[in-house]
Amino acid sequence: MLLDVQNLSVHYDGMQALSGVSLNVKQGEIVSILGSNGAGKTTFMNAMSGLLKLTSGAINFLGKPVVDVTAYERVPLGIVQIPEGRRLFPLMTVEENLLLGSTHPAARKERKESLEEVYTLLPRLRERRTQIAKTLSGGEQQMVAIGRALQSRPKLLMFDEPSLGLSPLLVQELFALIKNLNQRGISILMVEQNVRKTLQIVDRSYVLENGHIVMEGSGKDLLNDDLIKKAFLGM
Repeated sequence: MLLDVQNLSVHYDGMQALSGVSLNVKQGEIVSILGSNGAGKTTFMNAMSGLLKLTSGAINFLGKPVVDVTAYERVPLGIVQIPEGRRLFPLMTVEENLLLGSTHPAARKERKESLEEVYTLLPRLRERRTQIAKTLSGGEQQMVAIGRALQSRPKLLMFDEPSLGLSPLLVQELFALIKNLNQRGISILMVEQNVRKTLQIVDRSYVLENGHIVMEGSGKDLLNDDLIKKAFLGM
């Protein structure tokens, strides 16, 4: 098992955001978390990254507990998040932003190879390598955020609302890229508002409602589920 989460609860600002959440991601899987706004999806992702303290529960990564591992120490283990809104350094160039992903010692050793891999995978970034990040289009900024994460040599890549603000054509490209990354051996955990496209590419998905997991199933099964159709697909 790559990621195993058991009975995870998180409180902040005096309110319970997650309660008794258990889920797992096996090596080589694409797993998604569905849910309406305020369901606790981003809270869960931030808890996985170590950005939020748990009230209770266990997180095991490759069989080892990581609850007490700090956020910056989780990245070298292979847990890497691409945050909602991309969070680039706007006044730095594309390449400077990319290189920030390879600051931990293991990634730094392979920095040149990783950068070449990113440019091969995302050729538009090679063309834009000296361009200031804030002058890029939304789609290009998302590619930089993905490229930066890849520089960290992730084992588990976590996407938080990756298609937000992108045109339909770019959304198509993004989902193809996520599938491609998975085929290259990276396991994926994603939170995404485009439920139909998500369920078409994932192996399994969990549905989060008011901080609780209320449903789990394969992408195909949930795509055909009447409750999912009504709640998320407008059918």
